[in-house]
Amino acid sequence: MAIRVLHVATGNVGRIALAQLIEDPRFELAGLVVSSPGKVGRDAGELAGLDVVTGVAATADLEAALAARPECTVYCAIGETRLLDALADIGRILAAGSNVVASSPVPLIYPWGLLPDRMIRPVEDACRAGGTSIFVTGVDPGWVNDLLPFAIASTCQRVEQVRCSEIADYASYDGGPVMFDFMGFGRPVGDLPKILRPGMLAASWGVSLRMLARGFGFELDEITEWFEQEPAPEAFDVAAGHIPAGGMAAVRFQISGVVGGREVLVIDHTTRLRGDLRPDWPQPAQDGGSYRVEIVGEPSYRVDVCPTSAKGDHNYAAIAAGAGRVVNAIPDVIAAPPGLRTPLDLPFTTARGVFAAALTD
Repeated sequence: MAIRVLHVATGNVGRIALAQLIEDPRFELAGLVVSSPGKVGRDAGELAGLDVVTGVAATADLEAALAARPECTVYCAIGETRLLDALADIGRILAAGSNVVASSPVPLIYPWGLLPDRMIRPVEDACRAGGTSIFVTGVDPGWVNDLLPFAIASTCQRVEQVRCSEIADYASYDGGPVMFDFMGFGRPVGDLPKILRPGMLAASWGVSLRMLARGFGFELDEITEWFEQEPAPEAFDVAAGHIPAGGMAAVRFQISGVVGGREVLVIDHTTRLRGDLRPDWPQPAQDGGSYRVEIVGEPSYRVDVCPTSAKGDHNYAAIAAGAGRVVNAIPDVIAAPPGLRTPLDLPFTTARGVFAAALTD
């Protein structure tokens, strides 16, 4: 029997996740919640960009949607700029008896050591009240710097350092709030956006570093952060908007987990809006962008991950990978004991069922 699923939000991630829920025979779409008044009343198929009529109309009323008693809710609303609101939404969903798989808020990927108990406890209480579980994941932070490093390191006799990198051109990414408000593209160099203010990089990616450390069986002494910005040599436009001359057009940052004075776990991001900027910084393994996991040990590895898609470029493919990871986890999250779940708790088989459609054609 198909799993009844409620879907929340139809932005860049949510639209792709919604399309999978509609087309994947493992799931039955039980409702759709949106925040934009212009989307209310429209059919889910239209909002997912599909040429189908589902009969499920979008609503702005979360409580009414939960009345349909979905087994799981896919939550893809923005969490970076509305953390408290997102936590409140998730608490209501969990307490109502619906499990949650989500792309945000990122701190819930592994909140321990980051969020105070007063913010974690209500989520855990809601899980107990509803008998439900929640799993938050994505690409980065997400499977590139948690699941993939564990899989590769499981073949090593010894590991000295793990480095996870994203190297990407974001010119085609049209998420204005993330690009301009959160990451600060277009701002004068030195006018730091939220993500580059002291402690924010460590907070945003520290969830992955702490989870890696726990999975490898040790604790970090500290988490350090470093960044460098590059201004635009002249004005130009990208999908999200205008970049003025002198505005930030590339950024590189690192977040490192330190033990005994050594950087043992490193997350390294190189983000450009033009491929010719800072050629001395790391270069992707394919045009546009790629991910990389490097392990120093015995044996040592360099693994390049090059996502592609028939529906879009490297940025679309990366977003689709995050959406797929979220949706494919639904059966295992439903089966998990109530509580906050991480890749350390779930089975490796969250891809079970992804061949279903192809095998029945």
